[in-house]
Amino acid sequence: MAVEWNDEHRDALVELLKRDSLRLGQFTLASGRSSHYYIDGRKVTLSAEGARLIGRGMLSVLWGRPGIAAVGGLTMGADPIVGASLALATGFGMGALKGFLVRKQAKGHGTGNLVEGPLEPGSTVAIVDDVATTGGSSLQAVDAVEAMGCKVAVVVAVLDRLEGAEETFAARGLAFKSLLTIRDLGVEPLARD
Repeated sequence: MAVEWNDEHRDALVELLKRDSLRLGQFTLASGRSSHYYIDGRKVTLSAEGARLIGRGMLSVLWGRPGIAAVGGLTMGADPIVGASLALATGFGMGALKGFLVRKQAKGHGTGNLVEGPLEPGSTVAIVDDVATTGGSSLQAVDAVEAMGCKVAVVVAVLDRLEGAEETFAARGLAFKSLLTIRDLGVEPLARD
């Protein structure tokens, strides 16, 4: 059964993000750059309706890419997206899908894992994130799973800020998709240096 992601789903996600995640003003980003807006993705990814819409959207991207065995990304942005995708996967005939999370640094105790979950070396995977700016967070996850011998089929973001992520991934030979862009929320992206 194909996963439908239509205008109704998209419009509902736009409205949720506008209402709960988008903040206008002056903000300093992780990169140190200033921005006239901020997106707090977890305000939506950690809500029941947001998780339903985002999980469906992510699965619609994965549906067209057979062979993807697992979905994951860098903790914390990816965590709720992975959970939402897995919770809906069985209903769309993707019950074998696994999840994984990539730590920002290897655990200092126990097994010392950098990647957590049932990810098998050599698997084909999708990397997910809530917001893509330049792609740095997702590239950390890409590097971690590639070091395990996995192949990244696609990187998927809920929202692309249109500040270079697509170009970053293309330079690494990685496909990139986003469910929405910042323009969908009625905001113009930052000018790039």
